[in-house]
Amino acid sequence: MVIWLTGLSGAGKTTLATELEKKIIALGHHVILLDGDIIRNGLNSNLGFTEQDRIENIRRAAEVAKLFNDKGFSVICSFITPLNRMRALAKAIIGVQNFTEVFVDCSIETCEKRDVKGLYKKVRLNQIDNFTGISAGFEKPIHHDLVIDTEKNSVEYSTGLLLDFYVENLKKNK
Repeated sequence: MVIWLTGLSGAGKTTLATELEKKIIALGHHVILLDGDIIRNGLNSNLGFTEQDRIENIRRAAEVAKLFNDKGFSVICSFITPLNRMRALAKAIIGVQNFTEVFVDCSIETCEKRDVKGLYKKVRLNQIDNFTGISAGFEKPIHHDLVIDTEKNSVEYSTGLLLDFYVENLKKNK
């Protein structure tokens, strides 16, 4: 299974992905975590933040996720993936039966207050262009399989929901 976490910067995607990875490993399953920041610093370091570059970023990440998934790994993908057509592209590459879309929902106001990476501050100082949710659009998912509200729920509770969802879906796919 590929669990694709989508949401704004600061919504908690990476935090949840990291915690879920630990719990899946504890179950004895093989799992790979693909995080947008890490992929952008390596494999996709030649891409910017234009819409075409964002699409290519997601295409490459989905291809990598598919490769691991085809070899029997569960894959957790943590990418903003701002547009519905980008998420549809990832789903088409990975395969409908293996793709699970999770919307990590959190208001832009709360994400900006968290600002773990200092990105929102840089946007407000006009140091970053094309920033999702402010100067570039984010479409709320329309075909999600699960919504995790990190504004209202703790990391522990949210991770528990994800793990329950993972285990339940593994049983369905066997």
